[in-house]
Amino acid sequence: MEWEIADLEDKFSVDLTEREGKVTISSVTVNGNTHEFPEIRISKIGKNSTISLETESGTRPAHVKKIEGKWWIHLEGEVYVVNEVEKGGKTSESAGGLSAPMPGTILEVMVKEGQRVREGQPLMTIEAMKMEHRIVAPKSGEVISVNFNQGDRVDMGATLVELGD
Repeated sequence: MEWEIADLEDKFSVDLTEREGKVTISSVTVNGNTHEFPEIRISKIGKNSTISLETESGTRPAHVKKIEGKWWIHLEGEVYVVNEVEKGGKTSESAGGLSAPMPGTILEVMVKEGQRVREGQPLMTIEAMKMEHRIVAPKSGEVISVNFNQGDRVDMGATLVELGD
Protein backbone atom coordinates (compact mmCIF):
# COMPACT_ATOMS: atom_id res chain seq x y z
CA MET A 1 0.00 0.00 0.00
CA GLU A 2 1.38 3.44 -0.90
CA TRP A 3 1.13 6.54 1.25
CA GLU A 4 2.04 10.17 0.82
CA ILE A 5 2.59 12.93 3.33
CA ALA A 6 0.93 16.26 2.57
CA ASP A 7 3.32 18.91 1.21
CA LEU A 8 5.87 16.29 0.09
CA GLU A 9 6.23 14.97 -3.46
CA ASP A 10 7.47 11.54 -2.34
CA LYS A 11 5.51 8.27 -2.28
CA PHE A 12 6.11 5.93 0.65
CA SER A 13 5.38 2.26 1.23
CA VAL A 14 6.28 0.34 4.37
CA ASP A 15 7.11 -3.26 5.23
CA LEU A 16 4.76 -4.16 8.11
CA THR A 17 4.45 -7.24 10.30
CA GLU A 18 2.00 -7.76 13.14
CA ARG A 19 2.68 -9.85 16.25
CA GLU A 20 1.10 -9.83 19.70
CA GLY A 21 -0.87 -6.63 19.10
CA LYS A 22 2.15 -4.66 17.85
CA VAL A 23 2.85 -3.55 14.30
CA THR A 24 6.53 -3.48 13.34
CA ILE A 25 8.02 -1.38 10.52
CA SER A 26 11.40 -2.66 9.33
CA SER A 27 11.85 -0.86 6.03
CA VAL A 28 10.42 2.06 4.08
CA THR A 29 10.42 2.44 0.32
CA VAL A 30 10.54 6.03 -0.92
CA ASN A 31 9.89 6.54 -4.65
CA GLY A 32 10.97 2.94 -5.34
CA ASN A 33 14.16 3.06 -3.23
CA THR A 34 14.10 0.83 -0.13
CA HIS A 35 15.68 2.09 3.10
CA GLU A 36 16.44 -0.33 5.95
CA PHE A 37 16.60 1.00 9.48
CA PRO A 38 16.20 -0.22 13.06
CA GLU A 39 12.68 -1.50 13.68
CA ILE A 40 9.87 0.77 14.84
CA ARG A 41 7.20 -0.96 16.93
CA ILE A 42 3.76 0.63 17.14
CA SER A 43 1.12 -0.25 19.73
CA LYS A 44 -2.10 1.34 20.94
CA ILE A 45 -2.25 2.96 24.37
CA GLY A 46 -5.66 2.70 26.08
CA LYS A 47 -8.95 3.28 24.31
CA ASN A 48 -8.25 6.73 22.86
CA SER A 49 -6.24 7.76 19.80
CA THR A 50 -2.80 7.57 21.44
CA ILE A 51 -0.19 5.14 20.17
CA SER A 52 3.30 4.27 21.35
CA LEU A 53 6.28 4.37 18.95
CA GLU A 54 9.14 2.24 20.24
CA THR A 55 12.61 2.43 18.67
CA GLU A 56 16.11 1.60 19.85
CA SER A 57 16.40 5.20 21.11
CA GLY A 58 13.28 5.01 23.31
CA THR A 59 9.49 5.17 23.35
CA ARG A 60 7.41 8.19 22.30
CA PRO A 61 3.66 8.73 22.30
CA ALA A 62 1.82 10.01 19.23
CA HIS A 63 -1.81 11.01 18.71
CA VAL A 64 -3.45 9.66 15.56
CA LYS A 65 -6.88 10.40 14.12
CA LYS A 66 -8.49 9.55 10.79
CA ILE A 67 -10.71 12.27 9.34
CA GLU A 68 -12.32 12.00 5.90
CA GLY A 69 -9.77 9.46 4.65
CA LYS A 70 -6.70 11.31 5.94
CA TRP A 71 -4.58 10.27 8.90
CA TRP A 72 -3.54 13.17 11.16
CA ILE A 73 -0.48 12.31 13.25
CA HIS A 74 0.70 14.59 16.06
CA LEU A 75 4.23 13.60 17.13
CA GLU A 76 6.67 15.67 19.18
CA GLY A 77 5.04 19.02 18.39
CA GLU A 78 4.75 18.36 14.64
CA VAL A 79 1.62 17.43 12.70
CA TYR A 80 1.74 15.13 9.68
CA VAL A 81 -1.16 14.49 7.31
CA VAL A 82 -0.89 11.09 5.63
CA ASN A 83 -3.01 9.99 2.65
CA GLU A 84 -3.37 6.51 1.23
CA VAL A 85 -2.67 6.50 -2.50
CA GLU A 86 -5.05 4.17 -4.30
CA LYS A 87 -3.65 2.43 -7.34
CA GLY A 88 -4.77 4.39 -10.39
CA GLY A 89 -5.99 7.26 -8.20
CA LYS A 90 -4.84 10.83 -8.06
CA THR A 91 -2.20 11.98 -5.62
CA SER A 92 -2.94 14.17 -2.62
CA GLU A 93 -4.77 17.42 -2.95
CA SER A 94 -2.60 20.18 -4.29
CA ALA A 95 -5.56 22.50 -4.66
CA GLY A 96 -4.30 24.81 -1.94
CA GLY A 97 -6.63 24.21 1.02
CA LEU A 98 -4.80 24.72 4.32
CA SER A 99 -6.25 22.70 7.20
CA ALA A 100 -6.17 23.04 10.98
CA PRO A 101 -3.54 20.63 12.35
CA MET A 102 -5.70 19.96 15.45
CA PRO A 103 -8.69 21.51 17.27
CA GLY A 104 -7.92 25.01 18.47
CA THR A 105 -8.66 28.74 18.46
CA ILE A 106 -7.64 31.25 15.79
CA LEU A 107 -5.32 33.80 17.43
CA GLU A 108 -4.48 35.93 14.40
CA VAL A 109 -5.48 36.21 10.74
CA MET A 110 -2.73 37.85 8.69
CA VAL A 111 -4.26 37.80 5.19
CA LYS A 112 -7.50 38.68 3.42
CA GLU A 113 -9.30 37.35 0.36
CA GLY A 114 -7.75 38.45 -2.92
CA GLN A 115 -4.34 39.11 -1.37
CA ARG A 116 -1.24 37.75 -3.14
CA VAL A 117 1.08 35.74 -0.88
CA ARG A 118 4.50 34.22 -1.31
CA GLU A 119 5.62 30.72 -0.34
CA GLY A 120 6.35 30.52 3.40
CA GLN A 121 4.40 33.68 4.24
CA PRO A 122 2.45 33.42 7.53
CA LEU A 123 -1.33 33.31 6.95
CA MET A 124 -2.77 32.56 10.40
CA THR A 125 -1.80 31.63 13.92
CA ILE A 126 -3.82 28.99 15.76
CA GLU A 127 -3.55 27.99 19.42
CA ALA A 128 -3.94 24.27 20.01
CA MET A 129 -2.84 22.12 22.95
CA LYS A 130 -1.36 25.21 24.66
CA MET A 131 0.97 25.79 21.70
CA GLU A 132 0.88 28.32 18.88
CA HIS A 133 0.94 26.91 15.35
CA ARG A 134 1.72 29.22 12.47
CA ILE A 135 -0.10 28.37 9.24
CA VAL A 136 2.11 29.35 6.29
CA ALA A 137 1.59 29.40 2.53
CA PRO A 138 2.94 26.20 0.94
CA LYS A 139 3.27 28.04 -2.39
CA SER A 140 2.93 31.51 -3.84
CA GLY A 141 -0.55 32.45 -4.99
CA GLU A 142 -3.75 34.34 -4.28
CA VAL A 143 -5.91 33.90 -1.19
CA ILE A 144 -9.25 32.60 -2.50
CA SER A 145 -10.98 32.45 0.89
CA VAL A 146 -10.34 32.96 4.59
CA ASN A 147 -12.84 30.71 6.35
CA PHE A 148 -12.35 31.75 10.00
CA ASN A 149 -11.78 34.91 12.04
CA GLN A 150 -9.76 35.72 15.13
CA GLY A 151 -11.30 34.02 18.18
CA ASP A 152 -13.11 31.31 16.19
CA ARG A 153 -12.84 27.70 17.41
CA VAL A 154 -11.85 25.22 14.69
CA ASP A 155 -11.93 21.44 14.45
CA MET A 156 -8.97 19.37 13.31
CA GLY A 157 -8.98 19.20 9.52
CA ALA A 158 -11.11 22.33 9.04
CA THR A 159 -10.05 24.26 5.94
CA LEU A 160 -8.70 27.56 7.26
CA VAL A 161 -7.52 29.30 4.09
CA GLU A 162 -7.74 28.38 0.41
CA LEU A 163 -5.03 29.41 -2.04
CA GLY A 164 -5.17 29.60 -5.81
CA ASP A 165 -2.54 30.38 -8.42
